[in-house]
Amino acid sequence: MSSPFRLAKGGASAFAIMLAVGVLAGLAGCSYADPAGPAPIGRRAGKPIYADEQSANSVFGEGGLLGGDSKQGDPTGGIGVNSFLWRASLDTISFMPLVSADPFGGVIITDWYSPAATPDERFKINVFILGRTLRADGVRAAVFRQRQDGAGGWVDEAVAPETVTELENAILTRARQIKIAQMGE
Repeated sequence: MSSPFRLAKGGASAFAIMLAVGVLAGLAGCSYADPAGPAPIGRRAGKPIYADEQSANSVFGEGGLLGGDSKQGDPTGGIGVNSFLWRASLDTISFMPLVSADPFGGVIITDWYSPAATPDERFKINVFILGRTLRADGVRAAVFRQRQDGAGGWVDEAVAPETVTELENAILTRARQIKIAQMGE
């Protein structure tokens, strides 16, 4: 009975040659590297390229495609949006339970909150921080209101437009206070 894995006459030597070439090619890719030094990220003209050389010699120059180093003078403190608006938003709505807070996308979503004075109505707030600068148009809020009906369910109610404006103004005022306090330190 013949095996499907049986090599044809002379096939064993061809397989051995291919295996040897593969092993040698794998070994040729290895080279001595100083474990204390940085590892090269590539090769150009037979010479290793290191990460610090790569950024300096990039096609777009040292500043990258958009120019400038985004890490220097970053007023946001490492988050994706303005840190003053972010902290002010969290401070302003701190009485409400949070569902989600994304500092890189600039989105804060609260859970429903019922004030003790009016337990038959509840509110939910979404805050959107729209940029990295402290500006009046850098924050938007959405307020949702529901009232409990006689059967125990919740029905959506309209929210006065000035409520949203007052919330946005409260966030901006708090952001200014935080910035002034930080400048005074």
